[in-house]
Parts: sequence; structure tokens; C-alpha cells
Amino acid sequence: MDVVSGKRILVVEDEHDIAELLRYNLTKNGYSVMLALNGEDALRLARQTPPDLVLLDLMLPGMDGLDVCRVLKSDPQTASVPIIMVTAKGEETDIVTGLELGAHDYICKPFSLRVLVARVRVCLRRTREPADADGAVVRYQNIVVDPARHQVHLGEHAVDLTATEFRLLHFLARRPGWVFTRTQIIEAVRGDNYSVTERAVDVQIVGLRRKLAQYGECIETVRGVGYRMQER
Repeated sequence: MDVVSGKRILVVEDEHDIAELLRYNLTKNGYSVMLALNGEDALRLARQTPPDLVLLDLMLPGMDGLDVCRVLKSDPQTASVPIIMVTAKGEETDIVTGLELGAHDYICKPFSLRVLVARVRVCLRRTREPADADGAVVRYQNIVVDPARHQVHLGEHAVDLTATEFRLLHFLARRPGWVFTRTQIIEAVRGDNYSVTERAVDVQIVGLRRKLAQYGECIETVRGVGYRMQER
């Protein structure tokens, strides 16, 4: 089934003209759209009719977007609903906070409507796909990560990684295009009795990029936020 079919988008935007522009373009692309001009209305609508995705402006009157994100992610009824944050340039701290609260992606104002619709489509497709089992082989371009055997290959050649580098690559390669903060990476890759700091994440990334040779550039730095594997 097409990823658009039957999908409800909750647009939370306090500027009426922008909200209507988003409604028009999303509707034109086959989505059903609900509008909320403030955080309180957004939560009410989300609880009445849980959406398939929330497009959430962070700068809202009264209850701001981060508070809305926090409440949605703490409510079992809406916790699994993907959220794309809409932010102004320079709100790096808010972006990091939103991602750590559970938002899936972000887009900065001013934005291209075509890009925004594409990001919505990609986010819905990702959340529709089942997560890889921990032991499943992950293939990304010419990189093959085999968790069961704890092996990484570039084509026919084995790559010798440390345990932390292996966990880091596995974590990023399972979700190409997703942005992860350093804190999220720490929580995902640290082992028992192993301390990982934000600075250590940067050092591990440098080492991993070097060992992946020409594929090292597939690990992108998202300035002020963290890292991601390039979209395939």
C-alpha cells in the first residue's frame, strides 16, 4: 500500500497563513490534515484522533513545541507517533532537546514545501518498516554488518573494529538518514561498565571513518546536533 494512503498529519503551527499553506500542500499530496494553532489544541486533537505523524512548530504561544513533544512521547496513546520538528535556524539547543525527547526529524525555517513533503513521506516510510532484529545482518551500500558474528565487511574485505566502533556503526547503519545526538549514541553503544563521553563519541567517529576508507564520508556530522548515516 502507498505510504500516503489513509495517513493523517497533525500540523501544529500558530501562524495561520503557514498552517493553511501546509494543509493545502499536504492535502494535495494525498494526506488527511488536522490543524492546531497552539499546543493545547494539538494535544486535544492527538488524543481524540491519534495522527500518523505530527509536524510540530517549536515556537508556539503558551505551551511551546518542546512541551508538546514531551507530553506526546510520555502518553502511551501517542508515544509511537513520529514527530518532525519545525525550527528556526540557530535553535540548535532546541533541536538536540527535541531529538532526545523522541522527535524523529527536524526541518528548519524557511523551508521548501517540496522538501518538507519529501521528509514527511520518508519519515512515514521509516516508521512503517519494522525495526531490524538485533541479530539481523545490516547492509548499507558496500558495507555489511553481521551482529551475530560481530563482523564488518567492505565488499570482500573484513574490517577490524573495536567493540565500541562496531556498536556505533551498527546503530547508525540501521537507520540511514536519521539524526542522532551524541547522548542518544552514548545510550545506544555503551556496554556494561564502559564509560562513553560526548567527546569520546567524536573520537570514535574519527576512527570509524578512517577504517571505513572511502565509505567513511557516509557518516555525516550534523553541526550542533550529532551524526547520521547518509540517506541511501
